[in-house]
Amino acid sequence: MCAPTYRKTSIGRRQARSRVKDMIMATDMSAQGIERASAARVGMVGLIVAEASLFAVFVVAYLYDLGKSLSGPSPKAVLSVPVLGTVCLLSSSVTVALAVRALGRGAVRRCGAWLLATVVLAVVFLTGTAAEWLRLITREGLTIGTNLFGTTFYALVGLHASHVIVGVVMLTLIGVFAWSRALQSAHVERVELVSWYWHFVDAVWVVVLTVVYVIGR
Repeated sequence: MCAPTYRKTSIGRRQARSRVKDMIMATDMSAQGIERASAARVGMVGLIVAEASLFAVFVVAYLYDLGKSLSGPSPKAVLSVPVLGTVCLLSSSVTVALAVRALGRGAVRRCGAWLLATVVLAVVFLTGTAAEWLRLITREGLTIGTNLFGTTFYALVGLHASHVIVGVVMLTLIGVFAWSRALQSAHVERVELVSWYWHFVDAVWVVVLTVVYVIGR
C-alpha cells in the first residue's frame, strides 16, 4: 500500500517542479519581450527627439532670415496656404491610427486598406508640394539661390518633404506585407512605432505651415 502512495507523491512532485519551471521560463520570456519592446520604444523616441532638434534648427534659421532678402520675390507675393495638402496629410494620421488598431484586432486586410489610404493621402500632399515648387521655379523665378527666402524655404519645406517620402516608403512596405499576409497581429508594436514617426511628421507640418505660410507671409 505504501509503494503506490510513494509513486503518486513522487509523480506529483515532478509535475509541480515542471509547472514551476514552465512558469519561470514563461516569466523570463515575457521579461525579455518587455525589454525588447521598451528598447524599441526608447529608440523611436530618441529618433523623434533628434529629428525634432534638426527641424528646430531649420525653423529658427527661417525665422531669423525672414524679411532679410535683398531682392524678390517675397513670401507674401508667391506663397498661398496649401489647404488640400494640409487636410490630406493631417487626415493620414487618422488612417494610420486606424491601421494600427485594425492590426491589433487581427484584421490584417483592413490594416492594409487603411495603410493604402494613408499612402494615397501622403502622395496627394507630395504632389501638391511638387506642383508648388514647379510654379515657384518656372513662373515666379524663385530658386534656392535667388535670395535668402528661397534658400530657407526650400531647405525647410524640402526637409519635411523628405521625411514624408521616408514615411511613405515604410508604410508602403508594411502595406505590401499586409496584403501578402506576411504581416501578423504579433507585429502590431512595430507598426505602431512607424505610426509614431508618421504622427511626428504630421505634427512637424503644423509647425512648418504656421511658420512659412502664416507668420512668414
